[in-house]
Amino acid sequence: MQTQLTVRRAEPAEAETVARVFAEASADEAVSAWVMDGHPDIAERFRAEYAPEVVARALREDEIWVAGAADDIWSVSLWQTVPNLDRIRQEAEEARHLFESTALPPFRRMAAVTAAIAERHPTEFPHRYLHAIVTLPRHRGSGAGGAIVEARVKAAADDGLPAYLEASTERSARLYARHGFAHQGGPIVLPENGPTLYPMWFAG
Repeated sequence: MQTQLTVRRAEPAEAETVARVFAEASADEAVSAWVMDGHPDIAERFRAEYAPEVVARALREDEIWVAGAADDIWSVSLWQTVPNLDRIRQEAEEARHLFESTALPPFRRMAAVTAAIAERHPTEFPHRYLHAIVTLPRHRGSGAGGAIVEARVKAAADDGLPAYLEASTERSARLYARHGFAHQGGPIVLPENGPTLYPMWFAG
């Protein structure tokens, strides 16, 4: 029998659980794996320190939507409503400074990702931005991630808003296409043999 999936907005009281799931599910995601490649010590710091910070900020300033069976969390997604380019430009400037100030490959790669996606970010405002979506390995194929995308795309359409994301694999790009996203411009090819990202736009 197919499991009934629940899609809901995460609450601040769930921050610790959401951060744990986010860290575990991100470990082998295409961009994260490339960024941390060869540096398990920094990857461990991400799980212990950075993931909770990312989740806390998203709960405070943006939206986190999760999916799973009942209260169990299998997938985590971070969504922003972007009113203008100010935040995107700020993150790109912070990335540029980080790139220039450190020789550590994970930080250089993360700076390269942030700068590349900021350069290609659309300028139609406001819009919803799917900053990240990850699913625990043991629950991939369950439809949890797709359920989040379907629900949030419908919400964006109901609000008359477009939405944007960067797919990190061709497979995920096909999933987003099934939910109404279309490729926007050419792919973003990351340096140092990094993955290719596929900017995609939902017209609302």
